[in-house]
Amino acid sequence: MSTKQADLAGPGISTYEAVAQVLPPDYQPLLAPKVRVKAIFRLKNFIEENLCRELGLFMVPVPLIVSRDSGINDYLDRDGSRTPIEFPCGLGLDRRIDAQVVQAATKWKRMALAQFGCEIGEGVNTDMRAVRKDYFLDHDHSAYVDQWDWERVITPEQRNLDYLKASVEKIWGVIYEAGRMLKSDFPALYSSEYPKIPKRLEFFHAEEILQRYPDLPRKQRETKILTEVAPAIFIIGIGHVLADGYPHEMRAADYDDWITPTIEINGVRCHGLNGDILVWNPVTRRRHELTSMGIRVTPETLVKQLEASGQQAFLELPYHQAIMRDEIPLSIGGGIGQSRTYMYLLRTAHLGEVSVSVWPDALKKICAERNIKVFE
Repeated sequence: MSTKQADLAGPGISTYEAVAQVLPPDYQPLLAPKVRVKAIFRLKNFIEENLCRELGLFMVPVPLIVSRDSGINDYLDRDGSRTPIEFPCGLGLDRRIDAQVVQAATKWKRMALAQFGCEIGEGVNTDMRAVRKDYFLDHDHSAYVDQWDWERVITPEQRNLDYLKASVEKIWGVIYEAGRMLKSDFPALYSSEYPKIPKRLEFFHAEEILQRYPDLPRKQRETKILTEVAPAIFIIGIGHVLADGYPHEMRAADYDDWITPTIEINGVRCHGLNGDILVWNPVTRRRHELTSMGIRVTPETLVKQLEASGQQAFLELPYHQAIMRDEIPLSIGGGIGQSRTYMYLLRTAHLGEVSVSVWPDALKKICAERNIKVFE
């Protein structure tokens, strides 16, 4: 496997020796655990309320389990390496339901827009919980996932980069204001040890970043642009093959539109109406992803992306059929990592300081040696 192929293989770090090099050796949390959990719930309420106001959303319940046959579950990428937990349920049924624990509510939300009768400019937000069993568990990847999974109805005319960018800026504005609120309510977060949360978010297409750093693999390109150019960025166009023959990162073929041509940069045609918000984390001194989002596929782009991914068989599933028959609206949506956002705004070194999950003994030992106390 080449360096670039390995870089696409999955998130996080591959060994705990490497994790030990990432976590700060002289770490001192800015908030004690009891104060920190109070700040977490203050943050949660603030962000939910303001996301709904800025994006025209309302909170709805969200499933923890879905049927396998629905095609609603999120497979996270398109290489089949991250599979959901499956189990039969329904005692007494002649044939039990083949159920899955959700990995994200990405597809369910789009169907929910129709279920809740959302009009253009309206949408849903969820307090989503999921399990992703195939992650390497490190300082910012957990088997337990919490997200604000949101989705909003749009018009055909809004399927463009300007609308995508405007939506991203609203989300970043909420995160930035949440940081300001926190420092007002919890003065201990005013620390000269770390820089202020940047007010401005910069936009770059994945092709542009590749042109800047053609000899670096994807994660190193992200690190370079975060440290040399801007500490908060949105990378556009994740999923389509770039000029070097590789996508910036793999993306599932059946929700974000990563195939639509958009702009040209230095003679190279760029694709995609989606992307990620990444920030520089001054505690771990690493790239830190907060959200993945995008304008969703149309019937035409769904077919093209499934063909490109060799997954045409998905077109027979109920979710995909609903898109093909225009039974669910055009939309934009995304997932904002709750614990990732808390970790960034509260200046913690590990997800386990803001959420409760299972962690391997090797990781817990490394954390203990560095004064990082994870919740259990």
